[in-house]
Amino acid sequence: MEIALLNVKIVIQKNTVVVDKIGNHKNEWTDYYSCHATVSGESPSENTDAGTVVDNSKIDFTIRYCSLVSKIDSTGCRVLYGGEIYNILGIDHKNFKKKSVKLKCQKVRR
Repeated sequence: MEIALLNVKIVIQKNTVVVDKIGNHKNEWTDYYSCHATVSGESPSENTDAGTVVDNSKIDFTIRYCSLVSKIDSTGCRVLYGGEIYNILGIDHKNFKKKSVKLKCQKVRR
């Protein structure tokens, strides 16, 4: 993997349960891992749904492998990049060579 291609900074957040000061449990997104990534496969797509424009952009992030990255799953994690939130649709471990991981993501509707 060529290091020069890792030119954008991303933050991976994990969904955790937090207890507030009076004992209430609630879900909260907390920063889990911050790294540099290669962006590829940008495919912007917009469509109109009920009179509003919906952005369904899909994007792939390739990051270096480490023990923290190996614990990322698609159901409890998301990616922050460029002020936008991306849900992880799938994780490609690149033939399990433990060199890089590709995160297949889609922009979150707000």
